[in-house]
Amino acid sequence: MRAFCILLLSLVLVACGGGGSETPQTDATDKAEGQASDDRSEAEPSGGAADRADSAGGSEDADSNAPGAAAKPADSADESPAATAKDAPKREAVKRDKPAAKAPAGPHPGLLDPSQANEQAPAEFTVEFETTKGSFLVKAVRSWAPLGVDRFYNMVKIGYFKDVAFFRMVPNFVCQFGIHGDPSVSARWRPTAILDDPVKQSNLRGYLTFATGGPNTRTVQLFINYKDNANLDSLGFAPIGQVVAGMEEVVDKFNFEYQQRPNQGAIQQQGNAYLKSQFPNLDYILSARIK
Repeated sequence: MRAFCILLLSLVLVACGGGGSETPQTDATDKAEGQASDDRSEAEPSGGAADRADSAGGSEDADSNAPGAAAKPADSADESPAATAKDAPKREAVKRDKPAAKAPAGPHPGLLDPSQANEQAPAEFTVEFETTKGSFLVKAVRSWAPLGVDRFYNMVKIGYFKDVAFFRMVPNFVCQFGIHGDPSVSARWRPTAILDDPVKQSNLRGYLTFATGGPNTRTVQLFINYKDNANLDSLGFAPIGQVVAGMEEVVDKFNFEYQQRPNQGAIQQQGNAYLKSQFPNLDYILSARIK
């Protein structure tokens, strides 16, 4: 009986020892796998080995959804940080080489200070007048009237003839112009009379001449003869040039509607505001330039 009990106890002990060995084995395996996973995580940066291969020029087939794929540089070399840094000097060089935009030129200082409009004119020159009826050309000859031609030359050069009205239109006689549309400009030029030139040419049709109010009173007003006005020669009106193109096509077609109605004093004081409100159909010089 005692022997039977001892045998039974031995069987129970053997059975208990064999079942307890499975749990530690499983724990040991999990620990080993966990350690391996931790080691990989510390050894590789975000993105893993596949991203390292791509950044070194490896396969483009790596999974874009792999961890770290979002941080992978774009495939285009132009957009990579290295390419951007390389191209920056080129873009900077292009930027430096580009000329700066020029500021719009302002009015010539001589427009408000006639003393700065004092150049001597060439022996001959041609001026193109652009008007509301089209363009015409005037050839000026300095030997005809040196002082008058110098004045005319400087007026053109400083841009005086801009929006200047043909305010006095007398059929079969003359068209007159020259009072500036800006009263502040007119005020500066009104006292700048020049001495008379001897009359060397007759006031023929198409000839350009300064208007006067008596001896040595020429300032800025001029007229173009519509016919031969030889009677003006003895009165001291010295032509400075002649229309050489556009007389019939342009000058003859200026509006005669208002004839001599515009008041010169009002033009001097109020400029084009007066003319455009009271005489809206007048023709104007838009610009003039030396060709």
